[in-house]
Amino acid sequence: MIETTEFADIPTTTLADLLGRDRVMDIGIRPLWGPVPRVAGAAFTVRCPPGDNLMLHAAIHRAPAGSVIVVESGDLDHALAGGNVCAVAQRRGIAGFVLDGLIRDLAEVREAGFPVFARGVIPIPGAKKVVAPLGEDVRCGGVRVEAGDVVVADEEGVVVVPAARRTDVLTGARAKLAKEAAETLDDWAAAHRARIDEILAEGGFEG
Repeated sequence: MIETTEFADIPTTTLADLLGRDRVMDIGIRPLWGPVPRVAGAAFTVRCPPGDNLMLHAAIHRAPAGSVIVVESGDLDHALAGGNVCAVAQRRGIAGFVLDGLIRDLAEVREAGFPVFARGVIPIPGAKKVVAPLGEDVRCGGVRVEAGDVVVADEEGVVVVPAARRTDVLTGARAKLAKEAAETLDDWAAAHRARIDEILAEGGFEG
């Protein structure tokens, strides 16, 4: 089994090229401060119903160090977490949050340097009443995420690598990056021009 930290230097653009659109979260899930570091880790999945954040608050004490806490919520009226929750998660070695929802205390989170990818900020906290299992499949940013999937997030977006495919995806990503590194811009431009001209010709374009 490979370590998820091996994905830390793999850009989300490279992973998106290999995995396709259905493994990339929608553009609403974005870094809330910057420049944000690239985050890579195994998903620790949480489901919070609208208006309630209990299980995320429980998860920060239970998620393994190095994991990315991924939350299904969709609530745009209440914050899932604030500065203290992020600080405790950071202290415990959590790599970051990927939340289909909102947080508060952004200034504190930014100052601490804790990576949060979410839909935005609101000062209203959620309640803490609804108990639910941790580690179940969730949907975040339109992507199905299973516990243990590899989550990679940077300023370009958030990509989820299925756990069963992480070895072949990592191998493919490294090969793609090595090929790109060996190619000069002149090489790329020539190949690009030839490809575009070929497509245009097939479409009957003249000029």
